[in-house]
Parts: sequence; C-alpha cells; structure tokens
Amino acid sequence: MISGHQTTLQQLAVHKIGNKLQDELYALSNQRTEIKDETLNTILLEYFLKPFEKVNERYKMHHTTNELQLNEVYHFAELIFNDAESFHANSRQLAKHLYDISSHPKIKAGELYVTYFKEVQLDGEMFDAIGIFKSETKETYLKVEKADTDFALQYEQEGINVKKLDKGCLIFNTQREHGYIVAVIDQTNRSTEAVYWIDDFLKLKILNDDYTQTNNTLQIYKNFVTQGLDELEVPKTDKIDLLNRSMKYFKEKDEFNLDEFANEVIVNPVGVESFKKFKSEYEQEYDMPVTDSFQINNAAVKKQSRIYKSVLKLDRNFHIYIHGNNDLIERGFDEATGKHFYKIYFDKEA
Repeated sequence: MISGHQTTLQQLAVHKIGNKLQDELYALSNQRTEIKDETLNTILLEYFLKPFEKVNERYKMHHTTNELQLNEVYHFAELIFNDAESFHANSRQLAKHLYDISSHPKIKAGELYVTYFKEVQLDGEMFDAIGIFKSETKETYLKVEKADTDFALQYEQEGINVKKLDKGCLIFNTQREHGYIVAVIDQTNRSTEAVYWIDDFLKLKILNDDYTQTNNTLQIYKNFVTQGLDELEVPKTDKIDLLNRSMKYFKEKDEFNLDEFANEVIVNPVGVESFKKFKSEYEQEYDMPVTDSFQINNAAVKKQSRIYKSVLKLDRNFHIYIHGNNDLIERGFDEATGKHFYKIYFDKEA
C-alpha cells in the first residue's frame, strides 16, 4: 500500500511539454516553484499521491542493454537522490527527455511536474520519493462571484481537475541497484501504439513479487479453464466449478503450492498435466516466470475475484449464478422440445 499521510512536499518544478512530432515546443522553468500557501500544498499532495493508494503493481526501471545508467530517468533520479541541490537542474533534463520521446501523434501537450517527497509510505516502510506527473486533460470550470446584491458567472478554460491525475510515477529511493521500486499511473493513451509513458519514457519492467505472482497465476488459471479446456470438452458447469474452487483456495490459503493446488482444485490427472503445460507455455510466451510456490497476496486475489465469473448464460433468457456444489445442477436434453435443460436441486427458496 502507498500512503501520503505523513508525506511532505520538499521540492517542485513545473515545465511545459509539447508534442515533438507536431512541431510543438517545450518551455522549462528557470527555478523551482515555491509553495507558500498551505491549502495549495495540501491540494497538490492529494492530487499527486491519492491516486496511488489503490495501485498495487510494482515496477523497476531497466534498459535493454542491462546497463541501468543508460536509462535516462534512472540516471537523473539517481543524481537527485545523491544531491538534493541538483533537483531543479535534473528536472529540466527529465523534461527534455520526455519531449524527445513525445513523437507519437496521439500524445497530448501538457504540464510536467517533478517533485521530491519526504516520507512516502510504501508497504509499511517510509522512503523519500521522486514524483513525475503530467497533466494532459483540460476542462472548463464555472466560477460564481457575488457582486453587491447579484451574482456574476465567470469561467476558466484549460483548467486542471485535481481529482483526475492523467499520468504519474513515484520512484522510491530503495533497491537502487535493481532499478528502484516504481509505482505508475497512466489514464490516457492506453492503446499499444501510444504507451510512451511506461515503455519509452520510464522504461519499466514489472517486479515479479508476490502480488504479480498471485495475479498472474490466477490469470493463467482463468485462461486455462475458459480456453485451454475446450479441447477436452469440459461442460461449462464444470468450468465454473473449477473457477470457484480455485478462488476458494486462494482466499483460504496463505501460501500457494502448485502441486497442492493442482491436486486439491483440478484433481483430474489429465487436467493437472494440461494446466502445467499451459502455465509453462504462458511463461515462455510472455517471458514472465511464475514460481511453483509463493505467498498469496490478498490485494491480487481481490482484484482477480472481480473478473472471475460464476455465471451460466442460457440464450438471452436466463443467467444462473453458481457458487458451489456442482453436484446439485444437472444438464439434459428434452427430445419433445428439442432443447437443452438444466435441473437444479435445492432445499429452500430464499
């Protein structure tokens, strides 16, 4: 969990970044921005940090050559962590780097904010952190002012909604030798051809921690049940039962063990081997190894539980929610009507 309840904003620099491909320019500030208004300081802290409270994925910076110093953001962040007095000079370098890679037509111009935070909480520990944020979406705001006995209406165009952070990252001053720990947000330009924030600017690689292991294993298993079992002609009710049993396992256990999971949830030896093969092919295709044992992360389980569907859809007439005990539902075919049917057994009607 990321929390800014004890965080102080030590330094702030603001720059303007255009789209290089569209021949838009950039404008760099000559000195850091001083925030003397306490209310504005509070607003900025909430604008920058609150969106990260629900971000569980952790990344690290990397470079294709494995030389971290060739990652520009890593290089300038390291200089700032080493010498706080170099903050503004290196914020200008970060702005130039972002401008240089802003060469896709979908990239919008906007303001770049570079910050230095003290005591940002990351998973129960306090760290200094560098924040890099970009505002791209502009909105129009109405302002009502009282003039004598009447009211006057004014508006402000190109305003920034402090409840909506477009892009941002927090670089925590820990695990420097591995590329720091980074949390990231990108609410715009999510298409594959425009993910410049994560791939081109920050050059991030997801950390293979307990959260990622839990999330990936549940995703692999869901894909295995919904797609990989098609060739075995497994009935849909059995697929839903397999999904329910897997989610029950992850909610009740503290640690995942592949053999235990396979024997308790899948049970069928053919299905077990099929799942292990499916998992291995996934790891190779996405270059993301998933270990056979890890501590289960509850946040990842909660996230995946939202997309684990236990609904049996029958034409457009019925949806049957199956939460357990697959033996109480029976599938058949009625020759008189030429239609399939399900028979459901129960003790009492709620």
